[in-house]
Amino acid sequence: MTEIRGTTADGFEEIQEIFENNFAEHGDVGAGFTLYVDGQEVVNLTGGVSDVNGTPYDENTLQLVFSSTKGATAMCAHLLVERGDLDLDAPVSTYWPDFAAHGKDAVPVSWLLSHQSGVIDTTAKLSLEEALHWPTVTAALADSIPHWEPGTQHGYHAITYGWLVGEVVRRVSGKSLGAFFADEFAKPLGLDFWIGLPDEHQARVAPVIPMGATIDGSGSAGSDGDSPSNLGELLEAFLGPDNLAGKALTAPGGAFSDEQAWNDPRVRAAEIPGANAVTNAASLARLYAASVSEVDGFRSLGPETVDRAIVPQVEGPDSVLIFPIPFALGFMTHSEMSPFIGGRSFGHYGAGGSVGFADPDRGIAGGFVMNQMQVAIAGDMRTANLLAAVDRLTS
Repeated sequence: MTEIRGTTADGFEEIQEIFENNFAEHGDVGAGFTLYVDGQEVVNLTGGVSDVNGTPYDENTLQLVFSSTKGATAMCAHLLVERGDLDLDAPVSTYWPDFAAHGKDAVPVSWLLSHQSGVIDTTAKLSLEEALHWPTVTAALADSIPHWEPGTQHGYHAITYGWLVGEVVRRVSGKSLGAFFADEFAKPLGLDFWIGLPDEHQARVAPVIPMGATIDGSGSAGSDGDSPSNLGELLEAFLGPDNLAGKALTAPGGAFSDEQAWNDPRVRAAEIPGANAVTNAASLARLYAASVSEVDGFRSLGPETVDRAIVPQVEGPDSVLIFPIPFALGFMTHSEMSPFIGGRSFGHYGAGGSVGFADPDRGIAGGFVMNQMQVAIAGDMRTANLLAAVDRLTS
């Protein structure tokens, strides 16, 4: 039986049962789940193992959370809006003049947050090393041709989102996205949460176990010599060589075609604000809790800021993901394809299963992280069962 660690307040025992069952029935290897109600932590659980050596997955473990990073990046932009330093309706070129190239001069900042700019990839091919150098990527994005006329479609900017929004934050604040997040959110809240992981914390990270693989590395996609050997080839095999999903998920310029790159310490150390935050469930939940409640006297965003941030901006099929997700300004909102806990709940899922979420009307917030990725863009049975229980217990 998997060892479960942590605490559960009276009345939330069902959540612990579901969390434990995720290991027995739904393939979890190492994971954490934390829940806040009205700014108070009521569940904080970890369980399983971090690596092939059997290292316990506990409160000291850190995890790369892929697109769950996007919610943190959005919060940085919205804090600048709240302070009057950033206008979401202004053209991006107001703050980043070079971005105006190739017909992007009128693209408003809001379209970066809501996946409408069409800049899902760079026109130029980039190596992994180039993708880890912020000025190289942002220059390439500024000089890129959109994949559709901006504003006429929406499609998930799976990785470029972070550099696009992050460069605006950098130009407005004078700080890199990772530094701004650290100063304005992580430090005040005491979070174990980095966008650009310091070297001294690298040893705490549980390696990501790719979809279809086991913790010892067996069974991975591409282990058969006749099978695609990386994510780019896999997407081409299923969707064709010109599919937008392949371009978006391996951006910039194909640099992340090899999914194993995400376990590279150099990748964790870089700032990739759409995809490489390293954190744990307790910190992810606490971040969202402070956006809808006071947490130890600190509230990160005002209610009016949150109200604007979570209004859906798009509807209908996503040009990249195909299925519809009603993206707001940097967040996913509750829907059949992006389920949270109903009502105005919002948040962001990460590839493979992680999620951070909140409900401003009930004062609920939570986070789930894990090392075993499953085939999911917006949750799987692990999160579905946990969130359903949260909904039942807090209604």
